[in-house]
Amino acid sequence: MNGFVKGRVDVKKTIISLLLIVVLEFIAFYMIGPAINVCNVGFWIFQSIFVGIFLLTTFKQISVNQIGYNVLTKVSGGFIILAAVIVVIGSVYSAKIFHAGKYSSLIEVEKKDFATDMPSSEKDVNDIALMDTASAKVVGQRAIGSLSDVISQYEISDSYSTIDFDGEPMKVASLEYAGFFKWINNRSQGVPGYVFVDPVKFEAKYVKLDKAIKYTPSGFFNDNLYRHLRFQYPTYMFEGYYFEVDNEGNPYYICPVLKPHVGLFGAYDVKGIVLCDPCTGKSQYYKVGEIPNWVDRVYDGDLATRKYNWYGTLSGGFINSIIGQKGCKMSTDDYGYKVIDGDVWVYTGVTSVIGDQSNVGFVLINARTCEAIYYTIAGAEEYSAMDAAEGQVQNLGYKAAFPSLINIDGEPTYFMVLKDKSKLVKMYAMVNYKKYSIVATGTTQKDTLANYKKLLKTNNISKGKSEDLYKTKEIVVDSVKYIEMSGETFCYITDADGNVYKQLFAENESLIFVKEGDTLTVKYEESEDGINSLTSYERKENATSISGE
Repeated sequence: MNGFVKGRVDVKKTIISLLLIVVLEFIAFYMIGPAINVCNVGFWIFQSIFVGIFLLTTFKQISVNQIGYNVLTKVSGGFIILAAVIVVIGSVYSAKIFHAGKYSSLIEVEKKDFATDMPSSEKDVNDIALMDTASAKVVGQRAIGSLSDVISQYEISDSYSTIDFDGEPMKVASLEYAGFFKWINNRSQGVPGYVFVDPVKFEAKYVKLDKAIKYTPSGFFNDNLYRHLRFQYPTYMFEGYYFEVDNEGNPYYICPVLKPHVGLFGAYDVKGIVLCDPCTGKSQYYKVGEIPNWVDRVYDGDLATRKYNWYGTLSGGFINSIIGQKGCKMSTDDYGYKVIDGDVWVYTGVTSVIGDQSNVGFVLINARTCEAIYYTIAGAEEYSAMDAAEGQVQNLGYKAAFPSLINIDGEPTYFMVLKDKSKLVKMYAMVNYKKYSIVATGTTQKDTLANYKKLLKTNNISKGKSEDLYKTKEIVVDSVKYIEMSGETFCYITDADGNVYKQLFAENESLIFVKEGDTLTVKYEESEDGINSLTSYERKENATSISGE
């Protein structure tokens, strides 16, 4: 045969190679944990890598003077080719170009009127959650700062979840092990608790658990939450792990499970969740429609906005999304969370696909049900409004957080906090959605609202409803004080009955003429804290009226 003979297989070496590859693959699976699911591209890549390694080891067992392929080599090579074909063809077939209709139909969007559907906040804005995650971290750290046994061994997770707790908006995050050695020292006792942060009052509270958390994303080996769930559900494609607490304050991780709705790899959407008790490790799967009502975050903001973008760009067909783009719109670059009537909603502006600096409307997407509501209102996109607010306090260097959109007398209004370099909230800002040159700031939410309503009136935007909020009476001035806060000067007038009236001096410099003993007719907005917001006054002196508007 001129030196060419059919390859012979060394069975012993082949078995050893196979066992070694199996061991290596198990170790890699233990460390990485891809879902063993044909609809997961990562599974095919992961498996092909180890089949390829096995192919190389068995191929080397053939003598240099021999040419031929053993059965295992053919099977290994065939699997790699098959995996490549499945990934390529599956990806192509699952593309939007072939299934634009299916992609766009994954979410139903209801159109509503903003002025009539969105609850008005014209009377009180003190119950609006404005704190972002960056500020929550600072406030949350204070809650455990005095707990020496906690602060030295644990840290607060960066992943704060916005939830509805007992009818109130709340941010919550679990403690985490502060590194590998801290896990070794404390794994027997577990993670002792979690932190509540009130995004309305800017207060934090540490909650110590009766039974400590054992399974956490910061744990190692079998204590790692991801690994724990992967071995419980090896075929599930998880979308993330979100920490929440139920109505009794018991901790859980919400783990959405995805499945494709187009081909093998297209239009991934939530099919259900795994609810994991991190204290006991027990888990239960719930299909969409059977998920407990207290669970708030089934659809992450990234997934929710991605589904809306499919709807906004592909509803007119794939070709239209590329060429004509008639009616095509998409969400802006960021999103926030709002708590409305006990549910958490993902909020994002909606802009045209050309990517200009304005919105054509905005959308609210329920984070538990994926119900979507669209409001058609042209106005400024979020970052333009944030820039406008920062411009008002540029001398102070404050930075605006992502805003919340509220209804002030039928006017859509961006409401946001202004923070210093330490991420602490220093001021508030309101920016008109339709006309972002109208910007009001204040050191309290109530002051900001009062200043904003004045600007609406000055710009002939106010519908006049807010006038009912003001009261008028005659007072005798007992004292006048000027107090500086956050770089601005406020005038505090106390009357003979002990009532206090406050106004920003820069808005009404005629206040400098008000003196002790003057009789004033004041127009003001009553406040629950006893410090009323002064809108205007009229001073009576020697039968001559001097007004301060």
